[in-house]
Amino acid sequence: MNARLTRSALGAALLCLAAGAQASSHREAPFITTVPKVDATDFYMFRSYEAGRDGMVTLIANYLPLQDAYGGPNYFALDPNALYEIHIDNDGDAKEDLTFQFRFKNKLSNNGAGTSLNVGGKMVDIPLIQSGAVSGVKDANLQVNESYTLTVVRGDRRSGTAQAVTNATTGATTFDKPVDNIGRKTIADYAAYAAKHIYTVAIPGCTTPAKVFVGQRQDPFAVNLGTIFDLVNAPVSVITDPALINAAPNTLADKNVTTLALEVHKDCLKSSPAGDDVIGGWTTASLRQGRLLNPKPGSGHQASEKPGGAWVQVSRLGMPLVNEVVIGLKDKDKFNGAKPKDDAQFADYVTNPTLPALLETVLALPNTAPTNFPRNDLVTTFLTGIKGVNQPKTVTASEMLRLNTAIAPVPFAQQNRLGIVGNILAGGSDNAGYPNGRRPKDDVVDISLVAVMGGLCMANGDTDKLGFGAACKPSAVPLGATAFKLHDAVDQAQVPLLASFPYLNTPLAGSQ
Repeated sequence: MNARLTRSALGAALLCLAAGAQASSHREAPFITTVPKVDATDFYMFRSYEAGRDGMVTLIANYLPLQDAYGGPNYFALDPNALYEIHIDNDGDAKEDLTFQFRFKNKLSNNGAGTSLNVGGKMVDIPLIQSGAVSGVKDANLQVNESYTLTVVRGDRRSGTAQAVTNATTGATTFDKPVDNIGRKTIADYAAYAAKHIYTVAIPGCTTPAKVFVGQRQDPFAVNLGTIFDLVNAPVSVITDPALINAAPNTLADKNVTTLALEVHKDCLKSSPAGDDVIGGWTTASLRQGRLLNPKPGSGHQASEKPGGAWVQVSRLGMPLVNEVVIGLKDKDKFNGAKPKDDAQFADYVTNPTLPALLETVLALPNTAPTNFPRNDLVTTFLTGIKGVNQPKTVTASEMLRLNTAIAPVPFAQQNRLGIVGNILAGGSDNAGYPNGRRPKDDVVDISLVAVMGGLCMANGDTDKLGFGAACKPSAVPLGATAFKLHDAVDQAQVPLLASFPYLNTPLAGSQ
């Protein structure tokens, strides 16, 4: 393995190691905690498993973590002064070739005047975002209407060719976002209301119509945050017993997130229909370099701020868990601002990863942390892709999700929650899951725990059938079966999901 690959190992090991801390990308860096509207929580990329849609790839970027359903009166509109993006690398050089850009606008009703009531002969603006029951797009009872535009950029995200994505039926370039799930009295049937905001769209340069949905969803990630961040305050007898994979409650079960979802034909994401079947993906959010605050804001929606200057990337997410618990605290903001092509700068976090040793210590499991440095098994699995599964024909080691679009999707009921690792354990045939892309059902915490603690080295065998190198042979890394037994005691497969696009469940209501 060349020095470039080895030094780029950062995201690989770290991403896996992150799993040990069992948290996706919620509030993972110092700066991002101050601007939660641009905090990416999870990124998914998978072949669509909805019946009749298997030629499509679904891309899901979730933002604004830990939403309490009752969080009114303003709820969780996205930031109109931010740029949200989903990037695709389709030639393996760790640079974006295709970018989908989302920009938002939150406008007061009545051309910015808002909704007023006649109170004692005076028209006075109401304090809520709704004045009555809501059921339709651009409902008259909404005081704040949220909308967005979607642009596809080919080439560099800032200097490439940009074209508007349009409504395939009307040709419109603006799409409406449903208001958050305020409660049952305001929105009696939220599922039906939200479904009216799923649009069939035309992407320039793509002959097959795509779909887009932006709106609130129930957080699909399962984790026990408090326990894990408290030095894995869980009994070893539980987290090493595979029969107890659902022994603990999911901390995020009562939280919502905001979803940006696209469903695009797989050939539209490749460099050409005959191009490399393996694509890489990640999401970012950017803010303007400058912000001017008005000490005496006037009337209007979000009238307190005037942004300006160049776009500055402040959030980044490809593989789950990397920045949350892998990157050192001092470099978390730096990682959020970095691009995959520059990932070699974080190599020390991978060449000498700390999390396996930390887990060995806090769990009192001596001699369980792998010592096969550098961790080429993790580099291959998470930074370059697995040969014959999701490794591009040409590859630059970097942190992003990689998906082989030629591997057929597996129906939801037959999906192995452990993805490729599940195949190793049970001899299955589900290669359509993490780390080959990521589906909502994939238990990335448990998968990563197995990998980081040497489970893939054990599966590699002394014949090196996975191509990880001699240092990863079981005879060189005698770890026993502990790695295959580890789990976080929260079962990802128990999270409620939808059978069709946008796949993530209807958000929890603010009141019943």
